[in-house]
Amino acid sequence: MHRTGALLRPNKEKNSELLNMEKKDDLIMGGAETNRKDEHEMEASPIPLLSPYKMGDFNLSHRVVLAPMSRLRSYEFLPQPHSILYYSQRATAGGFLIGEATIISETAKGYPCTPGIYTKEQVEAWKPIVNEVHQKGGIFFCQLWHSGRASSNIFQPNGQAPISSTDKPIASKVHIDGSTPAEFPTPRRISTEEIPQIVQDFRVAARNALEAGFDGVEIHGANGYLIDQFLKDKVNDRTDEYGGCLENRCRFPLQVVKAVADEIGADRVGVRLSPFADYNDCSDSNPEALGLHMVEGLNEYGILYCHVIEPRMITQFQAGETKHSLLPMRKAFKGTFIVAGGYSRGTGNEVIANGGADLVAFGRTFLANPDLPRRFELNSELNQYDRSTFYSQDPVIGYTDYPFLDEARY
Repeated sequence: MHRTGALLRPNKEKNSELLNMEKKDDLIMGGAETNRKDEHEMEASPIPLLSPYKMGDFNLSHRVVLAPMSRLRSYEFLPQPHSILYYSQRATAGGFLIGEATIISETAKGYPCTPGIYTKEQVEAWKPIVNEVHQKGGIFFCQLWHSGRASSNIFQPNGQAPISSTDKPIASKVHIDGSTPAEFPTPRRISTEEIPQIVQDFRVAARNALEAGFDGVEIHGANGYLIDQFLKDKVNDRTDEYGGCLENRCRFPLQVVKAVADEIGADRVGVRLSPFADYNDCSDSNPEALGLHMVEGLNEYGILYCHVIEPRMITQFQAGETKHSLLPMRKAFKGTFIVAGGYSRGTGNEVIANGGADLVAFGRTFLANPDLPRRFELNSELNQYDRSTFYSQDPVIGYTDYPFLDEARY
């Protein structure tokens, strides 16, 4: 993610037109889609990614999940109408979508144009977006996010320093995409007495998410953001009950999980973790032990799912060789296990077939292919994503203009 200069304004007319056209196409193409499915049904072998799955009380028609991915198109931290089209394009009946990182409070901001869920105006702005996903039959979770020290004074109330578990700044000179230049300020170490308020902020944000219509929430405990800053011993240098040993470093994250589960029900709560990653200069000396301790803690609260980034992901977008595996976490966790990080149709099918995961989250591939489950079904050619538009703030280009399979044929 990166910070851009000029703020582009939404092209509401263009997005409204695209949304209406898409709805019309759904009606026109319905019969043709059915015919094509019938033609392939006899010859197609079972596709693990497209097999149904019961996630708690949610009946999923396939296992292809829209991964949470910031798009920086929520001007003034308010969800925008053009997001109605973006998310509804990627919704399918029985499909599972996880929304982009959504800020839980004024101190949680880390980047420009990210949506919030802590004001009444933000809650109301989310409602038509969530409603359109539901109209398509999709299941939609809101990802609750606090950036911690991965922020800037310009995003903080009164220009104050961002908060963290530590007062050590991020040493990296690039953002987690591995290429965008960054300069991070010295954070303020949050006091022991302030932590309950942050826990409460997560609780209220979860309540607001359900008020907006979301089916549940995912707590963002990955990628070097605030919760991860407490988990990892490279960052957390505290001497109170929230620092030091593994149990102490997991205390705040698990307090957040408990508060959110108590507020909306554990059956509507997921958590995202990245114990093996070093994003935002946030790593751990024993990621295997950290991952296992966290999933065992999550088991105590009976949450719906655990969503983990593969160890091979060196940066947000770059994979490498690794000796580490998520299988111990997978075996230890009692709920639904979701994996993410550089998966393709082939490797996604393989991890499901081998029992390495229940669901697979796709980010960049789903971004560029709004009909990704359909393309996987037909084993069709995929659109190539344009990385330069990931965070451009344009309401159409690189956002809602990737063609569907039928459109791409003409």
